Amino acid sequence: MTKNHPKLPENPYYEGVPDYMTEVYDWAYVNPGRVDQLDHNLVVKVLLFGNDQRLMRAYLDEIQPGMKVWQVAHVYGDLVRKVAQKVGPGGCFHLTDITPAQIEHGQRKLAIYPWAKVTRADAATYQSDKSFDLICSFFLLHEVPDNKKRMIVDHMLNNMPADGKVLFVDYHRPSLWQPIRWILKWVNAKLEPFADALWQNEISHYASHSDPYDWQKRTIFGGVYQIVTVKHKALLQDL
Repeated sequence: MTKNHPKLPENPYYEGVPDYMTEVYDWAYVNPGRVDQLDHNLVVKVLLFGNDQRLMRAYLDEIQPGMKVWQVAHVYGDLVRKVAQKVGPGGCFHLTDITPAQIEHGQRKLAIYPWAKVTRADAATYQSDKSFDLICSFFLLHEVPDNKKRMIVDHMLNNMPADGKVLFVDYHRPSLWQPIRWILKWVNAKLEPFADALWQNEISHYASHSDPYDWQKRTIFGGVYQIVTVKHKALLQDL
């Protein structure tokens, strides 16, 4: 683990940012100069080994015009624009993030969509007056410590209405034959210390009470990525 930047209280980009973010991810998500360099579609494509469009479609395909959607963290590239466009003016799109630099980028991208709202908030505690049809964590869980994973998963599930859905798109344990596995093992060891937990545990492991929910998982790209949809079991039984 490398500490790339001291946490400077007088710097507004670091105020209120969790220690693990400044210590581990300053280079990627907190330092505004680095954020400006990385927030491009080409960077996303390279980081996801060309699977960016496939993974984004898994999210976008869950959205119908007029839906109320909460995305719990900003992501690089044009995904949030595509979500706002898919939701349309008949719905609403709430985007939250904990870091000021990410909020700035999210606001810039979504400024032309009046039905989109960008709020600086912790994914584990955000409170809204909306009841969301879909709540999505797109590559957030691998970036947070295990205790935070539990808090985020529980909060997302607690905010899912009876007929709603929660979606997790994130890393997964690659198959032994997948050569990308060895690249990611090195990346996890050097840059992503919280990601290895998703190789060892199902996302449902982080729910305090997983039984009331139906967890449907599919993996792609030789197990490198997982797409997990969660619904209330009671709703499925009534259908």
